[in-house]
Amino acid sequence: MIKTLPGFRNKMSSILFFTCALILASAAFGAESLNEDALQAQTKKIAKTLRCMVCQSESVWESNAELAIQMREIIRERLMEGQTPDQIRSYFVGRYGDPILLKPRTFGLNWLLWGGPFLLLFIGGVFLYRNIRKWVSQTALSPPEESPAMSEQERQRIQQELNSFKN
Repeated sequence: MIKTLPGFRNKMSSILFFTCALILASAAFGAESLNEDALQAQTKKIAKTLRCMVCQSESVWESNAELAIQMREIIRERLMEGQTPDQIRSYFVGRYGDPILLKPRTFGLNWLLWGGPFLLLFIGGVFLYRNIRKWVSQTALSPPEESPAMSEQERQRIQQELNSFKN
């Protein structure tokens, strides 16, 4: 049997315990770091779809306005509560209205606003095409009109008027 130093077993047990605790703690912090990265990525994704109401031309993610910072924090908190991105967007739409969305929703009259100009352009093109085609076919098919010959009386009258200008 091997003799051990007094207290060696207790020291080894303590070292082994602290080593295991350190490994478990680092794994827990690593998992939290992964969750933190995923939360940050999801916050960024949602914040890029919302308009900063102070800057108007920037997304909440890009803006450094105080309101945008607060909105990013609200997004983060709501994600941590387990809300979906659609629920978070609906919250902001309820609070600020549709202008908060960088990409407007396409429903109802919004379809008409987005598609209306293209529809009018298409209808105008069809109208123009049909009228030009009709005009071309009419000019190509109709023979030129011949002017009727002048009578002797008309010739004499024209000659008299020309003579009156000469004098």
